[in-house]
Amino acid sequence: MAKAVVVRAVGGPEVLELAEVEPPSPGPGDLLVDVRAAGVNYIDTYHRRGHYPRDLPFTPGNEGAGVVREAGPDVTDVAVGDHVAWADVPGSYAQQAVVPARKAFPVPDGLDDEVAAAAMLQGLTAHYLVTSTYPVKPGDTVLVHAVAGGVGLLLVQAARSRGGRVIGTVSTAAKEQVCREVGTDEVIRYTETDFAEETRRLTGGAGVNAVYDGVGKDTFDGSLASLAPRGTLALFGASSGPVPPVDPQRLNAAGSVFLTRPTLAHHIATPEEFRWRCEELFSAISGGRITVRIGARYPLADARKAHEDLEGRRTTGKLLLIP
Repeated sequence: MAKAVVVRAVGGPEVLELAEVEPPSPGPGDLLVDVRAAGVNYIDTYHRRGHYPRDLPFTPGNEGAGVVREAGPDVTDVAVGDHVAWADVPGSYAQQAVVPARKAFPVPDGLDDEVAAAAMLQGLTAHYLVTSTYPVKPGDTVLVHAVAGGVGLLLVQAARSRGGRVIGTVSTAAKEQVCREVGTDEVIRYTETDFAEETRRLTGGAGVNAVYDGVGKDTFDGSLASLAPRGTLALFGASSGPVPPVDPQRLNAAGSVFLTRPTLAHHIATPEEFRWRCEELFSAISGGRITVRIGARYPLADARKAHEDLEGRRTTGKLLLIP
């Protein structure tokens, strides 16, 4: 038997149960991987609560890294013993996971499995946001919410590597220090200051070219008010809750701005695009242009605590489960 975290009924963190399960078997085109590290992400809490419904029971987790134990039929370019990382693959909170070979990327030599696992979902998210959703260019100023979180820290580095100036929002002095360490140009403590007014002040009244907002309900109105005319609001998450329906006329009133709700799956939909994004991401990490901060590691049995810490905003950087 193998151990995995199982959700039998949707709800709070208490529904995360460590259980013994039948070891999975790879089908055609699949890999069976011994999981060395699994990433913890906000989307996992949406699945757990039933906001993004999945058939019950299920094992949460959408990313990880580990060592290939077995290759299924029709797999020709991955061998037993290879180290691979993956994203957008359900069932990663486990000792063993089945990963489609087309969604597995080889962990580069010299890169730790934990760093690879920590980089996948959030790193690829940061990549598509600054290259595709709103391509940051030299001279741009962008606003990043929850900048001390896993995506936020990577977004800062990705945007600055493309010549952008980054304004970030945080809740505490400790989180401010963390995001300054990765080069955030300006930091706003939203618990003390109206971030939209401060963003306007920091941009001389012009507003920002783009807002990358993974918070949602609590920040949406201020994000809209922070944009320059024809700016882009990329609403890529909803950690504070979903945004209520929006009258499109508000986009006109805000300056003919653009609103988009992107997701990673649509930006790694083909093997070619997945590989391109992974190659650029891991090249930046290996070259020292992007640093991955692992904020905490938890044993598989403590998945509940990991979710409690994440939702309680008690964390910085990436959270990992170590089977």
